[in-house]
Amino acid sequence: MEEPRTPAPRRTKAAVAPSRSRDVHTYDFSAGPTNAEVQARQQRTVIHYPCKYVPVELLRGFGATLVPVDFEAESFEDADRLAHPNLCGYGKSLIAYALKPEVRCLVLTSCCDVMRRAYDVLAAQGCLDFLWLVDLPHLLGPAEDARFREELERLADAWAAFSGEAFDVGRAIAAFSPKVPRSDERVTLLGAHGPKSLLTATEEAFEVPVENLTCTGGRFVASPPPDLGRAPQRACHLECDASAPETSARERFLDWYAPALLHQMPCLRMADVRARETQVGTPGQTGIVYHTMKFCDYYGFEYLQLAAESPVPVLKVETDGTAQSAGQLRTRLKAFDETLAGNVETHLFKRGKRADNEAETDVEKAVYVLGVDSGSTSTDAVILDADGQRVASAIVPTGSKATESARKAIDTVLGDAGLEREDITLAVATGYGREGIPDMDTSITEITCHARGAHELAPEVRTIIDIGGQDSKVIVLDDAGNVANFVMNDKCAAGTGRFLEMMARTLEMPLDQFCAAGLQWKKDVKISSMCTVFAESEVVSLVADDTPVADIIHGLDNSVASKIKSLAKRVKATGPYLMTGGVANNEGVVTALGEALGADVATHEDSQLCGALGAALLGLESLR
Repeated sequence: MEEPRTPAPRRTKAAVAPSRSRDVHTYDFSAGPTNAEVQARQQRTVIHYPCKYVPVELLRGFGATLVPVDFEAESFEDADRLAHPNLCGYGKSLIAYALKPEVRCLVLTSCCDVMRRAYDVLAAQGCLDFLWLVDLPHLLGPAEDARFREELERLADAWAAFSGEAFDVGRAIAAFSPKVPRSDERVTLLGAHGPKSLLTATEEAFEVPVENLTCTGGRFVASPPPDLGRAPQRACHLECDASAPETSARERFLDWYAPALLHQMPCLRMADVRARETQVGTPGQTGIVYHTMKFCDYYGFEYLQLAAESPVPVLKVETDGTAQSAGQLRTRLKAFDETLAGNVETHLFKRGKRADNEAETDVEKAVYVLGVDSGSTSTDAVILDADGQRVASAIVPTGSKATESARKAIDTVLGDAGLEREDITLAVATGYGREGIPDMDTSITEITCHARGAHELAPEVRTIIDIGGQDSKVIVLDDAGNVANFVMNDKCAAGTGRFLEMMARTLEMPLDQFCAAGLQWKKDVKISSMCTVFAESEVVSLVADDTPVADIIHGLDNSVASKIKSLAKRVKATGPYLMTGGVANNEGVVTALGEALGADVATHEDSQLCGALGAALLGLESLR
């Protein structure tokens, strides 16, 4: 058949032997290989793999290089064209990865249906030189050990035939990395496959080391026994016939290796997962980030149990196989870092150069702290003096350039306060655009800042509902006003300020008129879809049916309240409630929230300034 990639030579695919598992794409070189084929076979072959049960050490015994797949696709266009659209994000990214020209060899396991489907798609495409699916037993026992050994032997035979390399037990043994129990202070990453953006974001977010125990990162196979690398012995006693065949090094290795690989820390596809409980509450573990994959239910069940029983704080994050939600991911992780015991006091603030210089030159100089909250809809700024009294505040639209909006907000608040930039002792940024604000001393997530600001505005509050332009958050506070738990919506705009803005635009109404009209409703209207795009279609249909606009807006307010209620349930939120963010000015949404939660939801005249106020307060406290 014709190799799909160019400039590849013509090859004849060998017949595939019937088997319980899928077989390698190999080629018949009986007609004589070309120079390019000989050269390709002589090169060090790289095998890519996505699963902890792939026999990495066995394949390294053949001199292969093994590369784990942590790829995130920029687009699922090819995967959606080749596979079912409901395939999980990791499966789609895996297909996209395998279609890359530099990926020539891939070994999968039948750990779940997605892997089987990915194999079928790639096998049909014929885009790889070597593709193999290991049939993975999901039970543990002697019969499963024996069957798994057969699977590994078949793979070994296929790879030996494909690569032309012989197995070297010394190379295989050298490939083992013995697990060393950790007791240092650290955060543990658990759950589904750890994509590249998640691994990078966790390393950057936490002040302590992060150990990766996801189903790809938590791959620890027991160390081989010392005698495994010794010279092979005959498969009989000394008194037997000297002509009896010897047990080869590969056979002896597989006898030990198959059960060792199968009996490692189980992933959730295995039937017995009780050993996974030992990964929680280990010495030095300060928190757990639990990762789930969109459209995959396996790890969601474990998270629910873990959230209820874990002795250390747990944060759930979900990805979809792309890096498009990296901004929200960083916010969640950094906010979790800020809530962990000791991190706020020890690591949160590193005083800016202005504060250090002023401490050396003029200890009597007046102290002013600037807090700036860069949101997707508005940019807010607050200046506090040394006594925590507000000197000035400003709210400006963010517009299309967050950096310019931040400059405008800072200039406005400085002008109102009658101060210059050099008069500011410490400048603290927060909000989704916090990293892009120039000339700030430090940054803190909006979750921590909203908690501090809300506690200042209403000390009795135990749950904050922050509906911003980009996302929605429910933040649970302890008695001291610290963040006890929080949850954010996914990267979908459902239930956010942006959702309401789009609906107002659909109804061709100014936002303030839209907010007021929702209070005049007469009849309940159900907006069934939480998706912004589908909800817009529903609104258009309701308008076409002459449904009163006030009833439609009330239905939209209820849909936002329903979304927030589901978030509140996840963190077991209780009153008193305070609503912060720009949507706190929408009385219709506030009323709908109170009805949905079965409790009053308070607002404050400074609800929209809550993030900037909290940033300034935290900055001021760091100077004391």
